[in-house]
Amino acid sequence: MDPVCHTLVGAAIGETGLKHRSRLGLATLVIAANLPDIDVLSLVGGPVTALGFRRGWTHGATGILLLPLALAGLVMLWDRLGRVRHPRLDPVRPKQLVLLAYVGMITHPTLDFMNVYGMRWLMPFVDRWRYGDVLFIIDPWIWAALAAGVYLSRRRWREESPTSGRPAVAALAGVAAYIGLMSVAGSAARRMVTAELPRYGVSASARLMVAPVPVDPFRRLIVVEDSSGYRFGTFRWLSTPRVELQTTHIPRNHRLPAALRAAATEQGRTFLHWARFPFFVVSPGADSSVYIVDARYTLDENAGFGAVLIGDGRVESGN
Repeated sequence: MDPVCHTLVGAAIGETGLKHRSRLGLATLVIAANLPDIDVLSLVGGPVTALGFRRGWTHGATGILLLPLALAGLVMLWDRLGRVRHPRLDPVRPKQLVLLAYVGMITHPTLDFMNVYGMRWLMPFVDRWRYGDVLFIIDPWIWAALAAGVYLSRRRWREESPTSGRPAVAALAGVAAYIGLMSVAGSAARRMVTAELPRYGVSASARLMVAPVPVDPFRRLIVVEDSSGYRFGTFRWLSTPRVELQTTHIPRNHRLPAALRAAATEQGRTFLHWARFPFFVVSPGADSSVYIVDARYTLDENAGFGAVLIGDGRVESGN
């Protein structure tokens, strides 16, 4: 999910009352909820290099185990330096900081798993992508619920109300219920789409994605791989027919000689390991430059995300 969502989740957990377990408790929760995204630094090596690293070990088993301990240690160091200048400050409580760091940290990969980008839970031991296909990466309904819960709880804490944490608890419970409903609805939609595929001349065993879309929780994007390439469609809960599949398709072109050469490059292998529904666009000309595009995100080879140009062994643009 996006950084705003992760930040609001950490803040909401803190406003339930957990922030009072230690001084700097709220800061620890918010930082921990965003901490796995330090892998964004891999962009320094280039966009395709970053694809090989993003949502890997910082989000997987190693990161979940070690990053909270590192964060708690840094917060304790910050506290010690701060109390040199302000000796009257209460010291932090190390065990509570470690607990809060783990609580904040685990929310991040859990939420990231919910979208179509996916997660590699067992990195660096098993480099395998898993996809939830439950939430769009930016969900304003989650933002609104969490922001309201944080605002109302903070106001009650200032007023020293005995029910200060309840709005934050209600917001987190509401978001959890919303995610649960979206998960159930997504699974049901996938079953309905699978049942309808033969009507469109596509095998019911075809590889399929039924993905959430921005803002509208009652609609989903369909991407299905058939013998000729990829077909696209829409699933709608509030209309009849619910499943509509387009007749046009995008060819994969993966057996073209230029595509095979592009796929064999280091950049091509990295991109294809990340891509979920890849296809190739071979430009005319002697150099046979090749675009590799991931249909789950875009059909435009010139897109700034989800496509990469490989020409003469060089990556020209991408992620």
